[in-house]
Amino acid sequence: MTDSSSSATPQLAFCLYKYFPFGGMQRNFLRIARECVQRGARVRVYVLDWQAEDKPDNLEIVMVPKKGLSNPARYRFYSEWVQAHLRANPVDAVVGFNKMPGLDVYYAADPCYAEKARSLRGWWYRYSSRYRHFIEYERAVFAAPSKTILMLLSHPERDIFDSYYRIDPDRIVMLPPGISREFVPDASAPSRRQALRDELGLGADQVLLVQVGSDFERKGVDRSLRALAALPAQQRVRVRFVVIGQASASRMQRLARSLGVDGQTDFIGGSNRVPDFLLAADLLLHPAYHENTGNVILEAMVSGLPSIVTRICGYSPYLEQAQCGVVLEAPYQQDDFDRALGRAVAEPALRRQWADNARHYADNADIYSRIQRAADVIMNRANANDA
Repeated sequence: MTDSSSSATPQLAFCLYKYFPFGGMQRNFLRIARECVQRGARVRVYVLDWQAEDKPDNLEIVMVPKKGLSNPARYRFYSEWVQAHLRANPVDAVVGFNKMPGLDVYYAADPCYAEKARSLRGWWYRYSSRYRHFIEYERAVFAAPSKTILMLLSHPERDIFDSYYRIDPDRIVMLPPGISREFVPDASAPSRRQALRDELGLGADQVLLVQVGSDFERKGVDRSLRALAALPAQQRVRVRFVVIGQASASRMQRLARSLGVDGQTDFIGGSNRVPDFLLAADLLLHPAYHENTGNVILEAMVSGLPSIVTRICGYSPYLEQAQCGVVLEAPYQQDDFDRALGRAVAEPALRRQWADNARHYADNADIYSRIQRAADVIMNRANANDA
């Protein structure tokens, strides 16, 4: 938004539909907002839902009215309401964490909708009102003549977006990962690992698998349950599987029961204890169907935890570079996952080697600076608009 408040203190508007504390994009939104505030900006946040008990004192939270019977209708009303509010209360830059018109900067946490609609839906879907809404809002951000600066998070996703929109390279900023230092183990890590394993009742010879993510269908929890069920009986009895995420678990719980693994599978909801679970676990599972990045893959790596992930994950190349787990090739085959999990469970020496490789890579790679780089981009755009 080029009409600014023209003050020495940059005023920013951050736009996202929903905030909840356990979403990867939501966590990064909050970290970026706080970084901008620390640099002297005022940040106003427009949101439909704020699903947390506390609202940060250093952010101005504006609750946008909910109107409309469907998500596309509510999102369209949100966009129009915010634009009207901004005309009356201008800022130096508008930053979007969801795709919508009128953005100066977009943080691309979500995958390419055009590709998702084409690869996962039938041809008829592209005649639906839902498709028309979301493709219109994606084009408003990515297609010419948009001037929105695009903060993209993975090279594979950049290539997909570019194949549909032929983006001016000057609009693209590739952000490095931004893993929080809270995942770096300190001197207390061994005792924290043992304390949580004791809490879960796990013996030294038992294997703890974890999966983290608040969209169980997209993250592939069903694939993990099937791989768990495919383990030989003598291996399966030694395994505990914990699923962490703020989502309805009923469908996956039914699947676990039908596969006979419900007795060793726990759905614990969203949790602030993810760093401790990554320390306590022996293996991360992340067989996602679609995943723009996969922050938890790098969070696990920093924690010294090996992973099994799908090639579709934008951050899967980091796993290969670090040699700290298995990347399941596309097209996905359940048998490949079953074999990889069986080998990882059966070979503790292999898991230890992967863990050593993960820690070495995390000590030497730039996987921490995304938040600072994103704040650079936002502040620079705000200053340019204000000039």
